[in-house]
Amino acid sequence: MAKRAFDVPADLKYTKDHEWIRIEASRARIGITDFAQDALTDVVYAELPEVGDEVKRGDSMGVVESTKSVSDVFAPLTGKVVEINERLDDEPELLNTKPYTDGWFCVVELSAPAEVSDLLDAANYRKVSEAGH
Repeated sequence: MAKRAFDVPADLKYTKDHEWIRIEASRARIGITDFAQDALTDVVYAELPEVGDEVKRGDSMGVVESTKSVSDVFAPLTGKVVEINERLDDEPELLNTKPYTDGWFCVVELSAPAEVSDLLDAANYRKVSEAGH
């Protein structure tokens, strides 16, 4: 059976923990990658951070629960949560069906913008995901 090719949009940044990041001026929109949602299988619940929460790069900022497992979502950057995707309360499956559009997790106002340079570009993330990390 052929391995599925995962969608890795070139305009996003990534972490080795399979989060994607879209930089929007001084903010970062964050979600889980196609690779992550595929590994989780059917997402049934998402525990989001609260608006106003301070998140620190590398720390857990939420949880995604699927029929198969429970996984932390790690903050890829340090800052304050300014928006959450409330649609995930009623439609957690958006993390599976539209991980890069409607299935985003939260938006963080960056307090350490220099951390962006530590994120992976699409080519390097593709190497990580192909290695199965």
